[in-house]
Amino acid sequence: MTVTSSEHELVDVLDAAGSVVGTAPRWQVRRDNLLHRSVFVAVVNDTAELLVHRRADWKDVWPGHWDLAFGGVVDHGEAWEAAAVRELAEEAGIAAELVYLGEGRYEDAVVREIARVYLARHDGPVSFHDGEVTEVEWVPLAAVRAWLEGREVCPDSRDLVLPRLDAP
Repeated sequence: MTVTSSEHELVDVLDAAGSVVGTAPRWQVRRDNLLHRSVFVAVVNDTAELLVHRRADWKDVWPGHWDLAFGGVVDHGEAWEAAAVRELAEEAGIAAELVYLGEGRYEDAVVREIARVYLARHDGPVSFHDGEVTEVEWVPLAAVRAWLEGREVCPDSRDLVLPRLDAP
């Protein structure tokens, strides 16, 4: 396994109640599937379309899958919204006001996270300088569920973001 600099970043480890109980390097959080904090930012434009993207094939979790939101792991000691702002800028080159949509928990054999979901209104442009994104599409919000059919989609963003986009 090639270790990148992001794998050495420290991440807060959580207990079942969501309280910080320690820290671990990102690689260990992934390897041991430790409960941690993450953020998602759904980007919607003025014509009610969601910006979806395909993840790079080198990503440590769900490589090559489509994702409904930009985001990622919250660094050790980092505030939730600061992480969302950072991730949106790093992954999409977007600086936009964020609207908090809610918090949820996702757990499977690959990822265990407590996540906060945000919405950013943005019409473009977008840029993908860090290489985490390989393809994008604008999908009408009303058609997102149909668009998901037959595509490999990150299950955490599907389960945590999609219901919050459906909310009135």
